Amino acid sequence: MSSTTNSHQLPDTDRATPEEPATPEALPPADSTPAEKPGSPAEKPGRPAETTDAATAEPDASADGGATSAEGEHEHEHEHEAEAEDENVPTDDLKGSPNSPDTGLPDDKDSSVDDGAAPRGWRAKYPVAARTVTWTITVLAALLVLFALLMPNEIDRFRPGVFFRLPVEAIFGAAVLMVLPKTLRLVAAVLAGLGLGALTVLNLLDLGFNEFLGRGFNVVLDWILFDDARTYLEDSMGKAGAVGVVIAVIALVVAVFALMVLSVVRLANLLARHSGRATRATLIAGTVWVACSALGVQFTGVQFASRSAAGAVQNRVDRVQATLKDEAEFAKVAKKDTFANTPADQLLTDLRGKDVIFGFIESYGRSAIEDPVMAPGVDATLTDKTEELSRAGYSAKSGWLTSATYGGSSWLGHSTFLSGLWISNQARYRTVTAGEHLTLTGAFQRTGAWRTVGIMPGVQKNWPEASFYGLDNVYDSRELGYEGPKFSWSTMPDQYALSAYQRLEHGKKRDKPLMSEIILTSSHQPWAPIPKTIPWDEVGDGSVYKDIQKDGKKASDVFYDSTKVKEEYGRSIEYSVTSLIDYVVKYGNKNTVLVFLGDHQPLARVSGNHASRDVPISIVAHDKSVLDKIDDWGWTEGLKPDDTAPVWRMDSFRDRFLTAYGSTPRP
Repeated sequence: MSSTTNSHQLPDTDRATPEEPATPEALPPADSTPAEKPGSPAEKPGRPAETTDAATAEPDASADGGATSAEGEHEHEHEHEAEAEDENVPTDDLKGSPNSPDTGLPDDKDSSVDDGAAPRGWRAKYPVAARTVTWTITVLAALLVLFALLMPNEIDRFRPGVFFRLPVEAIFGAAVLMVLPKTLRLVAAVLAGLGLGALTVLNLLDLGFNEFLGRGFNVVLDWILFDDARTYLEDSMGKAGAVGVVIAVIALVVAVFALMVLSVVRLANLLARHSGRATRATLIAGTVWVACSALGVQFTGVQFASRSAAGAVQNRVDRVQATLKDEAEFAKVAKKDTFANTPADQLLTDLRGKDVIFGFIESYGRSAIEDPVMAPGVDATLTDKTEELSRAGYSAKSGWLTSATYGGSSWLGHSTFLSGLWISNQARYRTVTAGEHLTLTGAFQRTGAWRTVGIMPGVQKNWPEASFYGLDNVYDSRELGYEGPKFSWSTMPDQYALSAYQRLEHGKKRDKPLMSEIILTSSHQPWAPIPKTIPWDEVGDGSVYKDIQKDGKKASDVFYDSTKVKEEYGRSIEYSVTSLIDYVVKYGNKNTVLVFLGDHQPLARVSGNHASRDVPISIVAHDKSVLDKIDDWGWTEGLKPDDTAPVWRMDSFRDRFLTAYGSTPRP
């Protein structure tokens, strides 16, 4: 639904200077041309055999899938002739020399002999076009490999200078491929292509995750999120649109792997055919790389000698190791609890008799209050609703919390806030929800003095975590009685969810006060269309929202426009805050206590690159003694926290709240 404040700091391996790659020594030129037998079918009189790779087609052949090996050999000869013409040297003289200018040195030992057959097909008819296509494909293959080796994994690092660098991986790879025999060279090229394909796909995933979640892709934990992404696409674009996107993504992944393999194989064959030139070029490139690395040469502010691919691989290995280590260590931390053994009669003694609501507003982050595009409307709403609360006899105080997540994965923010543990990834979430760690909502249940319920319009399937959170009853999207349309991802407007809460729980007579956890989802991306507030007595079963949804803006018109998406995000926060405060004013009473906060910042396109993870939190109460208990917190009066309000980690709130309202620690 951002780097975490306690996330592991991994080494910047891209800055390390590797050892100089080993490169093969150049082979000495042949002293003489092998003897020819008169009338040999493989060679014409006066022409030496020209070496080629017998197992692979030359660049011309690979450009035309239907060309035969014989055609490839003769087009190789044709290229020699073209090169000779370019150098103004008679072709016949070149062919008669022991070492032709095409290679400078004898080629790979795996060779086939020219049979003298003439080129056939379109290559014979259009030789210039054939050569142009051949070398165009070769150049594109080289550029694709270089792109994979130099590609950054963050949008703001994409600049021309990044791609004008010399990658050590290319130098080392060329050296290895040149010294391998035919079969091993093909195997190594295929494996290298698959490796580059995997690296490219992972970098693309990093780009997406950094854009939406403010962090890179975790190869251990994040695969489960693809199912959530598919569900999000179905909710936002419809099933047909989601299927189309999934097919396109699969096709892209297959294409990346296929093109990388073909590109590396093509370049490997080229190196083998021109081993002399390739050896000299590799030695020169290796020398240049070492010199530039030692001298720290930069091009447009970027280190020219690159080892970014090796650094990226090492970084991923380190992250995998850190993830596995963190999972084991966190399991031990989750077993420790300051209030694990606190008796029921010593928990939350200063809130007995109060109806307490914990409300989460989706993506309600600090940027909504401080960004120049969103802030004017959101701040005006917060000011207006503070005054509305005051007129109704309520008071409010607000501060800041630093969320464990950013841009998404709301459940990580919810669990961090309620458990008092830093739940920054899916492994930690699985660990804590499988245990018995006391949650804030669970503390209310343990006392036996409250009925505990959850209003979860975003939950669309069975939710076994309800027992972990200590909720007696959970109303998900299927149990709230909504008959209106979805608003993109959000299954129902916030005002309807609150109206259903009033009808199903809060408005009924009961023998205990209520403790409620309410998740409001109307401010979930893509922030279009956005519901409108209507009179509470017109909400009904939600059918009234059909026209409102139909008249709203389309997600595709908003989400990809950098200005519109901020404006509509701000409007969605205004709607959610208005719905919640209006509900308290209309249906609350002297015993109502409301704690509401954002679960995380919106994605980077809205909050901005490198935005904080801070979210606002407010406590609203009719009974002023409730707020007196937190006087020493230093929070700001009203619903809008100012810059001087303290910023706490979200996992610290549980213990602060329990302690402030009469709970006795018993580890």
